[in-house]
Amino acid sequence: MRTLTLGTTGPTTSALGLGCMGMSALYGEADRAESVATIHAALEAGVTLLDTGDFYAMGHNELLIGEALRSAPAARREQALTSVKFGALRDPDGGWAGYDGRPAAVRNFAAYSLKRLGVDHIDVYRIARLDPDVPVEETVGAIAELVEKGHVRHIGLSEVGADTLRRAAAVAPVSDLQIEYSLVSRGIEDEILPTAAELGIGVTAYGVLSRGLISGHFTRDRQLAAGDFRSMSPRFRGDNLQRNLDLVDALRKIADDKGVSVAQTAIAWVLAQGPKSGAAIVPLVGARRRDRLSEALGALDVTLDGADLAAIERAVPADAVAGARYPEAQMAHLDSEH
Repeated sequence: MRTLTLGTTGPTTSALGLGCMGMSALYGEADRAESVATIHAALEAGVTLLDTGDFYAMGHNELLIGEALRSAPAARREQALTSVKFGALRDPDGGWAGYDGRPAAVRNFAAYSLKRLGVDHIDVYRIARLDPDVPVEETVGAIAELVEKGHVRHIGLSEVGADTLRRAAAVAPVSDLQIEYSLVSRGIEDEILPTAAELGIGVTAYGVLSRGLISGHFTRDRQLAAGDFRSMSPRFRGDNLQRNLDLVDALRKIADDKGVSVAQTAIAWVLAQGPKSGAAIVPLVGARRRDRLSEALGALDVTLDGADLAAIERAVPADAVAGARYPEAQMAHLDSEH
């Protein structure tokens, strides 16, 4: 099993983590049996980090992971590490109503997550987005209390900027920052990634394939299902999509020359940024099926030398992507963008 440390104060996990959100929400229908089988296959392959959010389909995703853990062999179940995001407020119609980082809410969210997952502790616990009305010190302090009581093992954060990361780390040891990072989402490189490296905070990078945009599987004429988040994403709309798929075509030429897939090349690029930046980076892959998981795991066998990395940079320059990574209203909630 390939391993690396998820931050100097955090757990040890496999070089890839499995982001389970798509098995329940935002990307169209998923097959429950195949989702469970994919989680089992990931654990069997040595992937230990399972990432979710308590608000993914209003608890469905946590229940799904709980089901997969209960039905997994004991040895695999025991090696699994759960990473949970909390704080997003929903309504019965599926709407979003902000974030709640009050200490009482932190404890409440954790109680429900422990029950749905069927575990006695959460390995990494983090608020999904900062609550603008609650200082991060209070939210992190509440998680630290859960650590002291044994309900949580490690403190994490999600989508916060460098200043917030420092403030949080001054309260209690922060193990991990989850944040979007890919060939086409590189905003963390100037300040956030160096700060994480300086503080010894690991990075779990989500969106490494930009929600399938740079997977090599998204076609120019694809029609997205109703409820698919990408139908509202600026990067998947109109001329932006066509320009972005031009970048994928350029990346495909490099992948073909190496005899690997576009997705494997994109994931391998993120893996290569760890040694370069000095930060421990674990890419989260959002595979919903075993074949996609198998493809993603193949990235661990891809070696990108200096010439390869330079070619990739020319094919997909840092500022080449068309469109923001979220609709404007959601971008306003990202401390990492401020």
